Parts: sequence; structure tokens; C-alpha cells
Amino acid sequence: MKEKKKKPKKIKRKLLDRYKLVILNENTFEERLSLKLTRLNVFVLISLSTIFLVAATYALIAFTPLREYIPGYSSTALKKKATELNYKTDSLQKSISVNELYYASIKKVLKGDLSPSDFNKDSIIEAVQLEASEVDLNPSPADSLLREKVDKEDKYNLFESATSATNFILFPPASGTISAPYNVKEKHYAVDIVVAKDTPIKATADGIVIFAEWTASTGYVAIIEHSYGLISVYKHNASLTKAQGDLVKAGEVIATAGNTGELSTGPHLHFELWNDGYPINPTNFIDFK
Repeated sequence: MKEKKKKPKKIKRKLLDRYKLVILNENTFEERLSLKLTRLNVFVLISLSTIFLVAATYALIAFTPLREYIPGYSSTALKKKATELNYKTDSLQKSISVNELYYASIKKVLKGDLSPSDFNKDSIIEAVQLEASEVDLNPSPADSLLREKVDKEDKYNLFESATSATNFILFPPASGTISAPYNVKEKHYAVDIVVAKDTPIKATADGIVIFAEWTASTGYVAIIEHSYGLISVYKHNASLTKAQGDLVKAGEVIATAGNTGELSTGPHLHFELWNDGYPINPTNFIDFK
């Protein structure tokens, strides 16, 4: 029992025993510095120094730009740029998805794969904001002055492409009697023009052919994209003279009239006009007589 009591006392004495650290000049043995220490003081000092060093290193890595030089840490500027690119990519993906759905739905309607009864955009005529026939087309004085100014600028413009929208004219694709007029209530968003078989069908304006194929319901179909968001559609043709991707001029022959497709009841041209994805009445802009 006495030996066990002596051991703690020896340890305590060793920790609290005082030592003197003396620094001498080696040549003169002159005392330059002396420190009175105990083993406990040295232990505490080393522990505190270690804790301080660890804390300082952590702060240096976590809160200063120096962490970018340590493997495994990315640059703040790089993170910011990556985040911005991620947002832009997400926005582009959404825009592409919306556009793909839009073009797919329009293509289905134009090809006849989607029945007109399935295509209802809250009374499409309201989306177009009134028919042209119901709108007062008489220009105001301010509008007349603006048109005159724009026409003068275009007249002296050296570039052929700089033409005024007021000079945009639609050419009749064919001449004949309209057997089925444009009718929103019956969801007939086109005019049917009675023509003789193999009558030349002409482009209504300059543009590019975006569709030229055969469909079971509407026969040979040609679709042309024009300026100002305008699309023209020609159905039930006997044959097509233009292919997808061809550039056409107004009045240029693109097909011959026929009686093809399950929905056709005789030789005629089924002609549609679309503006920014909405159908419009062709007779408001074209004289088919």
C-alpha cells in the first residue's frame, strides 16, 4: 500500500519539480537567458501551441484564397462560372424542349396526323386577336408618316435584303373557285381551290421548303417558311417539284394540282396560311380569282 501511494507522489513531484533552462555564451560562459520551467508547464505550452497551429491552418485553408492552391479545392471563380453555365444550359434545354413540342404539334396538324377537333387553342381566332377583315386597316396620320419614312430609307438602301415589310406581297398559288372557305367554327383553317388536274401550284412568297413529303390523308404536301413568321401549306398535290431545303421565289412552281390523299374528294388545292403558329384566313391577303 505504501508503494502505491508513493507512485502518484513521485509522478506529481516529477511534473511539478522546477528546472532551470540556461542559455550561455559558449566562449565566455556568460549567462544570456534563463527560464524556470516545470514539466507540466512545458506540456501545457506544447499543447496550446499545437492547438493554435491547427486552428490557424484550418482558418487559412477555409477562409482565404490560399485554399485554391491545395489539391482537392476548386477555384471560386471556376465554381461561379460553372454555376452560371449550368443555369444557361438548363434554360437552353427548356427552350429546345418547348420548340420541339411546338414544331412537332404544328407538323402533325399540317401533315394531317392530328384531327382538327384535337387542335383547339381557346378558339384559335381569339389568339390571332381578330380577323383582318374585322380590323380597321385605315392607317392613322402618324402611321402614314412612319411608313413614308421607312419606304424612303429602303429606297436608298444599298443592301437588297433591307426591304420594308410594307412591300411584302403574297402571290396566289392558283386561280380558281373556292369550294370550301376558311371556317373557324368548322375548324377548317384553309381554303380549298377547285383547279384542273396537273395545274401548276406556285409559291405564295419567297421562302424555303421545310417539308415536302407524301401523307396518307392529304397526299403530297409542301410546306414553305417565309419571312415575318409566315408559313404556307399546299396539300393534295399530284406531284412535287421541290424538295425539303430548296429555296423558292414568289410565283415559282412547287407542285402540280391533284386529287391525292384520303381526305380529297376531287382535284383541288388545300391552301393554308400560318403566322407565328396560328392559322389566318388566306382570302384576307390573296385574291384567288
